[in-house]
Amino acid sequence: MSVRSTVIAQFTQVANEQNKRVDSLSDEVVLLDSGLDSLCFAIVVARLEDILDCDPFMTADSIEFPTTVGEFIGLYERAVS
Repeated sequence: MSVRSTVIAQFTQVANEQNKRVDSLSDEVVLLDSGLDSLCFAIVVARLEDILDCDPFMTADSIEFPTTVGEFIGLYERAVS
């Protein structure tokens, strides 16, 4: 499974578990408009750390927090490679 599909799968799974509705998870969607709240993002990040064995938020010296789904996915794609 690719990093992209892993991230999208976790967004969807967490949304379902937390009774949140996500309409679209295209690259252009702003994370704050995705339907997920801060707890959901915390769960996603924790799960991705377990699945992908990396946390780009802890390993980077300086990081600009992603604002879109595409930027979030890109952050993980760069960290895994």
